Amino acid sequence: MELTTTPTIEGKRITRYCGVIAGEAILGANLFKDLFAGIRDLVGGRSATYEKELQRARTIALDELAERARELGANAVVGIDLDYEVLGQANGMLMVSASGTAVVVQ
Repeated sequence: MELTTTPTIEGKRITRYCGVIAGEAILGANLFKDLFAGIRDLVGGRSATYEKELQRARTIALDELAERARELGANAVVGIDLDYEVLGQANGMLMVSASGTAVVVQ
C-alpha cells in the first residue's frame, strides 16, 4: 500500500478512484507521563514520551487508513492530510486523524 500526501504518485497512473477515507487514533495521556513531561517543560528540552505517543498515534491512524483503502480494493492513498487535536477533560486525550483518497494505481 502506497501512502502519500501528494495528489499523484510519480511514475504511476491513477486508474480508479475508490473514495475518500479516514483513519483515527485517540490515545489517553497517562498521569505519570504528564507529570514527567511537565517537569521537562519547566527545565527545557523535548518530551520524548509525548513524541513517542504522537508517533504511535500517527502510525495507528495511517495503518487504519491503509486498511480501509484495502477494503475498497485500492492499492494506494493519495492526498493524505494529518490532523492533531487534544480532547477531553483537561485536554487529557490526543487524537490523530488521517484522511485521503483511496485509489488504484498502475
